[in-house]
Amino acid sequence: MSIYREYDIRGIFEKELNEETISRLGYALAHEMREFGEYVAVGYDARSHSPILFEYLTAGLNAGGMTVLGMGMVPTPVNYFCNYQEFDGVTACASVMITGSHNPSEYNGFKITINKAPFFGEQIYALGRKIDTLPFPPKVDRNVIQIDALSRYKSFMVHEFSHLKGMKTKIVYDCGNGVAGLALVDIFSALELDAKGIYVDPDGTFPNHHPDPSEEHNLEDIKKLLEKEGDIAFAYDGDSDRIAVLTRKNSIKGDMMALLYAMKMDKPTVIGEVKCSQVMYDTLRERGANAVMYKTGHSNLKVKMKELHADLACEVSGHVFFADRYFGYDDAIYATLRMLELVHDGVDLDAEIEKLPKVFSTEEIKVKTTEQEKFPLIAKLKELLQNPPSDFPAIREIIDVDGVRVIFDQGWGLVRASNTTPVLVTRFESTDEALAKRYEDSLNALIAEAQQHLKAQL
Repeated sequence: MSIYREYDIRGIFEKELNEETISRLGYALAHEMREFGEYVAVGYDARSHSPILFEYLTAGLNAGGMTVLGMGMVPTPVNYFCNYQEFDGVTACASVMITGSHNPSEYNGFKITINKAPFFGEQIYALGRKIDTLPFPPKVDRNVIQIDALSRYKSFMVHEFSHLKGMKTKIVYDCGNGVAGLALVDIFSALELDAKGIYVDPDGTFPNHHPDPSEEHNLEDIKKLLEKEGDIAFAYDGDSDRIAVLTRKNSIKGDMMALLYAMKMDKPTVIGEVKCSQVMYDTLRERGANAVMYKTGHSNLKVKMKELHADLACEVSGHVFFADRYFGYDDAIYATLRMLELVHDGVDLDAEIEKLPKVFSTEEIKVKTTEQEKFPLIAKLKELLQNPPSDFPAIREIIDVDGVRVIFDQGWGLVRASNTTPVLVTRFESTDEALAKRYEDSLNALIAEAQQHLKAQL
């Protein structure tokens, strides 16, 4: 069951993701999909074993009665895009993206959409339990229709952003040897943009650096190129659903991107995760937007967007979701073009960030624990916060939509259990640097106390 995660299915090729497991996965998924139709779009990322997993998965899907629309190697947003397209009279009722995202090269996984909705959480866990009861799928004839989803996607982007044609801004970008370059190179060329890319060729061994733009050390090369040759820079994760935006003065996180994007929307509803800066929520509300705090996780945010008819959603890590003029999923390539649109329209990104209240924020800090202990630790922490030590900073509010976000007089601290790894994730922010450190130390002390309580119970 370890491969069945909150947002996707993920594991090590051959060790956990082998022919038997993945064929059974496809067979079980086919039973989930069939009530909505008979066609499922399947694509994969740049990892060397992704085409092999495609064959295993296809065998199971075919055995379960589904016809596979094979799109080959594509960015994850292209896979999502297929749920809204018709190909020669055929419409997919579901899609599966085979991707290890930003994980090490031996990993791979599956992101699943059924009836335009993410398949996640208890749906995935129940699927895992069900698969153990299934026989090896029967052998049937291979039933795959090849579709050129990538060309359709590129044409859509060029049409939607034709007003950017010939824009003079000097763009540099880093695909990290993931799949973003499969779309970006041609889109930039068709729009006649002044763009220079590095590591654009897909290579699942990621020879230059790890494809995770939320880690600053992975941005060193693109920062150097930006300093020499660019006005704005972009970097992407392995499957192109996360983005980093850089100017010569700022590395713009997902929550600050959302503030910038929302400037051109009329009183939008914007959803942020619990790790987003309070500056984002406060500034959006001051501007007349409806700002909503919700759980971390791309699947959670997509569902909440549909529920609230939201225009935009974001995660600090660089997932940005647009329903305004788009389909409501996270797409780093589309987010790139929307950011360039702001620049084209005269928005000075650095000047807008300079106007915001100055706060001191930590990066995500991870506290190692175990899969068995991480959620009980959060429960114990909530209990301890009801009667904190006498020297604990004054608490204004506790938000428990996802872990614990403690609101203090001049900032906040967050502790939440990661849904994908055996760690607690913490983040702290204050208008005063010393206070940010105090909030961090105080909550860390309480985490340590919670750990001691749990050990004493074992």
